Amino acid sequence: MQNATARHGMFDDLADPAELTDEGSGLNEPLELSSKPRRRRRPAAPYAAAQADQPHRTGRAGQAAGKAKKPTMLEQAGGTKGLMYSTAPVIAFVVANNLRGLKFAIIAAFALALGIAVDRLRRKESLQPALGGVFGVAVAAGISWYTGSAKDYFLIGIWASLGGAVVFLASVAVRWPLAGLIWNSATGKGNAWRADKRSRFYYDIATVTLAVIFATRFAVQQYLYSTDQVGELGFAKIAMGYPLLGAGLLVVAWAARTSDKRLKRLGLRPAKP
Repeated sequence: MQNATARHGMFDDLADPAELTDEGSGLNEPLELSSKPRRRRRPAAPYAAAQADQPHRTGRAGQAAGKAKKPTMLEQAGGTKGLMYSTAPVIAFVVANNLRGLKFAIIAAFALALGIAVDRLRRKESLQPALGGVFGVAVAAGISWYTGSAKDYFLIGIWASLGGAVVFLASVAVRWPLAGLIWNSATGKGNAWRADKRSRFYYDIATVTLAVIFATRFAVQQYLYSTDQVGELGFAKIAMGYPLLGAGLLVVAWAARTSDKRLKRLGLRPAKP
C-alpha cells in the first residue's frame, strides 16, 4: 500500500497536459492545437510557368488559325500529282491511237480521265481540277470523234494558245497588264500598283513573257497539226504546257516582288508589321 501511494504521489507531481503553457511567448494560457487549415503548397515553378503561359499560347494558336495560309496556285490545281494527272489522258490518247486507232484512243483517254476524277473525289481532293479534266477531255475527244481525225484532239488547245497571246498583248497595249491584274486580284492587294509607272513596267515584262509563251505554243503546235504529226503534237502539248507556264510564273513572281518593294518604299502599300 505504501508503495502504491508513493507511486501515485509521484505521478501527481506531473503537470496536467491541459495546463501546459507557452513559456517562450510569455503567455500563461494553455497551448491549443491550431484549427486553421494548412496552406496549400505552391506549384512547382515549371508547372506554374506553363499554367501562366497557357492563355498566351492559346491566343497565339487562335491567331494562327485565323491567319490560315491561303492555298497556292499549284495547290488549287491539285498539286504536283494534279499536274501529272492532267497529262495522263494525252499520253493515253497518243499511245492508244498509234496502237489501235482513233476510236480506241478516244475511249482510253476519256476512261482514264474519268477514273482519275473518281479517284480524286474518293480521296476528297479538290473538285475543280477533277471535273475540269473530265470536261476538257470530253470536249477534245468529241471534236476528234466528230471530224474523224486524231489531230483534232489538240485543236482547241492550239487555238486557245493563240487567243491567250492576243489577249495578254492587248492588255499591255491598254495599260492593264494581265499579269499584274491577275496576281494582285488573287492575292487581295488591290490596284495600288497601277499608280506607279515603274510597277506597271515590271508587270508589262511579265505579261509579254506569258504572251510569248502562248504564241510559241501556237506556232509549234500549229505546224505539227498542219503536217499531221499526231505523236509529236502530243509530246509538244506536254512539253510546252506546264514547264513553260512555270517559267512564265517565275517572271510574274519576280515582277510582283519587285513591285511590292517599290510600293512600300513609296508609301503606296503599308509595310508588314
